[in-house]
Amino acid sequence: MGGRVNLVLVVLVVVVSVLYRTAAETYTVGGTLNWRAPPNNTAYSTWAAAITFRVGDTLVFNFTTGSHDVAVVTKDDFDDCNSSNPITLFTTGPVNYELNSTGEHYFFCAVDGHCNQGQKFSISVSASSNGSPASPPPPSSGGTTPSPPPPPSSGGTTPSPPPPPSSAPPLAASTFSVVFMSFAMAFLW
Repeated sequence: MGGRVNLVLVVLVVVVSVLYRTAAETYTVGGTLNWRAPPNNTAYSTWAAAITFRVGDTLVFNFTTGSHDVAVVTKDDFDDCNSSNPITLFTTGPVNYELNSTGEHYFFCAVDGHCNQGQKFSISVSASSNGSPASPPPPSSGGTTPSPPPPPSSGGTTPSPPPPPSSAPPLAASTFSVVFMSFAMAFLW
């Protein structure tokens, strides 16, 4: 009997570990720093380097409206801190930005001087782990001109698009199913 319980526990731990990362994650940009002038030029890039971003994840930019904004830009504009032609500009905080395509993504604060002070980061987004197809990445630089952003709403921001409906079951339902099946196996074995 003890051997069966140990086997069920091992199977349960493995399955829950696998299922754990199938759900999209929400990340507060900068962690406890939030989205503000950083203490050094590497704070946001260091924060981003520690995370594996996937399609479906959400970035939360917490900032005070009027003090900061979020510009989604091309690589060239990112490298030059050029905010004259952002792909998207969010001016009302906080901003929830869903990562809906693979590839490189570039963000900075377009308020004068903030990007040059290090309020910027880039990330590489991988396909989601639940097997859903990813959109192609946006153009990154050189020779291609990004399509203009949609006209701003009355609040001066372009809202994040609603997340696509997911065909994956919620994590809680998947976990419950695995736990139930593990107990059933333990008693039937």
